[in-house]
Amino acid sequence: MPSITHIIRPDIRALHAYHVPDASGLVKLDAMENPYELPPALRQELSQRLAQVALNRYPVPSYHALKAALCDKLGVPAGFDVVLGNGSDELIAMISIACAQPGAKVLAPVPGFVMYAMSAQFAGMEFIGVPLQADFALDKAAMLTAIAEHKPAIVYLAYPNNPTGNLFDEQAMLEIIQAQSGIGMVVIDEAYQPFAQTSFMPRLAEFDNVLVMRTVSKLGLAGIRLGYMAAHPALLAEFEKVRPPYNINILTQTTAEFALEHIAVFDAQAAQLRAERASLSAALGALPGIEVFPSAANFLLIRVPDAELIHARLLERKILIKNVSKMHSLLKNCLRITVSTKEENALLLDALKTI
Repeated sequence: MPSITHIIRPDIRALHAYHVPDASGLVKLDAMENPYELPPALRQELSQRLAQVALNRYPVPSYHALKAALCDKLGVPAGFDVVLGNGSDELIAMISIACAQPGAKVLAPVPGFVMYAMSAQFAGMEFIGVPLQADFALDKAAMLTAIAEHKPAIVYLAYPNNPTGNLFDEQAMLEIIQAQSGIGMVVIDEAYQPFAQTSFMPRLAEFDNVLVMRTVSKLGLAGIRLGYMAAHPALLAEFEKVRPPYNINILTQTTAEFALEHIAVFDAQAAQLRAERASLSAALGALPGIEVFPSAANFLLIRVPDAELIHARLLERKILIKNVSKMHSLLKNCLRITVSTKEENALLLDALKTI
């Protein structure tokens, strides 16, 4: 059969698909997941709730109840609404589709979340990456220069940043927002907000060009794939136009509504992970040859003498972490480790001591 791949865009043919390694049988510390499950009583209650779902029917397309619960429980300011996505990835894709006018550009600090650049490319927009400083702080001067030169439609600022884990300087972010005023929007990605305990969400009313994007994945619901974003109502209404109909399935909707009724459970888990983060950071920093970077997320970035070797040796011991050493020159010999339970953190530390 003759190949018809010539109909695919050349830049897409040149890409590699987003790779997620098989973690079967491994201690999984590579994807920033919450390691804690719901308590047994809540799991039983949720199963009963899900059993009543009408799987033969489409969800109510407005998702009014779910959106109201998200706004009420997760700090969306009064007078603001949310647009829902199948995870943050779909929200980023929706933003790209809506803004992909001829010549439109996307700008973000690098290293950062890879989907900013990939989604821009998929939509036919140019991506401009502005390197962070050596300590992973924003290079404010370089960002402002790039904004003035390129006039991007979208600027992404992850707060805190992935894969570095740090919070960017608030004043620098405000200057970037101001520089973008009248040019384009600033998307503040707060995927790790439960572990940072600081947010731009309460300040949305101050800006007409800022969109705050979050996900419930890191909170402890990665399996249901739900993201949400809030912005000035006029801006949000435009993104609602490109949201696919029924993009949130009814099982996700029901599970999320149930979880929000018990948000205190997830808040307690986040607090536990923040405590474990501090303990793990101190323990890693005490090991010879390991540099630990400050983190406001549920993961730690470390630098080791040989990232490839350490990653491979941990894998031999059935422990999977993320080797980010080839993502960017600033990440040379860096590894990213999800903060997990006390028991799994101990397994990691014991393995590293042996290695």
